[in-house]
Formats: sequence, structure tokens, C-alpha cells
Amino acid sequence: MWRPQGLSSRYDRYLAAMHGLIRASVPLMEHAAGRCARLGPSDPVAAPLTAYLRAHIEEERGHDAWLLADIAALGGDAAAVRDRQPSPVVARLAGAQYYWITHHHPVALLGYIAVLEGNAPAPWLADRIAAAGVPAAALRTVRGHAELDGGHTAALFALLDGLPLDPPLLHAVVMSALHTVDGLVELFAHIGRAAQQEHPRERTHTS
Repeated sequence: MWRPQGLSSRYDRYLAAMHGLIRASVPLMEHAAGRCARLGPSDPVAAPLTAYLRAHIEEERGHDAWLLADIAALGGDAAAVRDRQPSPVVARLAGAQYYWITHHHPVALLGYIAVLEGNAPAPWLADRIAAAGVPAAALRTVRGHAELDGGHTAALFALLDGLPLDPPLLHAVVMSALHTVDGLVELFAHIGRAAQQEHPRERTHTS
């Protein structure tokens, strides 16, 4: 995904794909918090999970706008990306969370969050992308998440360590995390294939 050859083309597609995913972050957490409220005080996980979600919603609010600004700085049509239907790959990633929150338990969302934030951009990644010719103004999201997500991950794992998760709820978190890993692999492969079709002489690897 991040090798230098063809990186600027893949980065453009990466921003568009991640906008489709990140725009769902706050609505997903709001949905999970609402579900916790309906579970009520009889559920020992609901109250601490709600407190975490309410705080994290404010930390993540507006990050989809960062991506649109990066797309515009790269010379792309941010409005077209905003209005485009997200790919089935993105829909499967986020859509599974809506299903599990609604029809099982909102704690499943923590597996999704753990994978996304636990695999945030590395501190060196923005410089590598810039070296491929991407303007600095198009790197806000990568730089911002490299700075923020380490602390977010630590807070999430502290929450998971403190929640009274019985085996079924722990299984829900793990299943959600594994599904998210699988979906991200598919998403990056999709980006690589699309870039290869645009530049057929370039060999594309998906890892």
C-alpha cells in the first residue's frame, strides 16, 4: 500500500475510501450510545461504555471533513467524493457494526474501533507520502491520526480491561475486530487493484 511506486495515485483513492469509512464513525458511536441507554442500568457494561463513547464522539467529530480538505488540496473533487455512494467494501465494514449494535450488543463496536485506531498511520508515513509528490496540505488526516490515535488506543484498552465482559460479550468484541481486519485487507486490495487498472504497467502489491 505505502511503497513509493505509484503512491500518489493510491493515496488519492485511499483518501476517498477512508472518507467513506470515517464519516460513519460518529454516527456509529451515537447509535451505540443510544442502544446502551435502552439497555439501562441492568446491563453492567452500558454505563461505562456510554461514558467512553460520549467522550470519543467529541474526539472524532469532524475528521471526515479533514479527509475532504485533503482531497481538495490534492486537486480532487471533494464534493463529488462526499456525494458518491461508498463502495460495498466500506459498507460491509461499517454496516456489520450497525447490525451487531442493533441486534446483539453495542460493545461489539469496540473491536472495530480497536483495529482502526490500533493501526493508525505511523509517525513516518506522512513524510513517505510527501516524498512521493503529495503536497503537505493534503496530509492533515495522516499526520493528525498519527499524533492522536496512540492515546486513543491506550484509553480504549484501559476501558476493555475494566469492563465486566462475560465470554459472549468478549466474543462479540473479538469477532468484530477480526471482521474489521478482514475488511481492511479487502479495502486496501481494492485500492491497489483500482490503481493498477489506472496504471496497468505498475505491478501492484496489496500489503
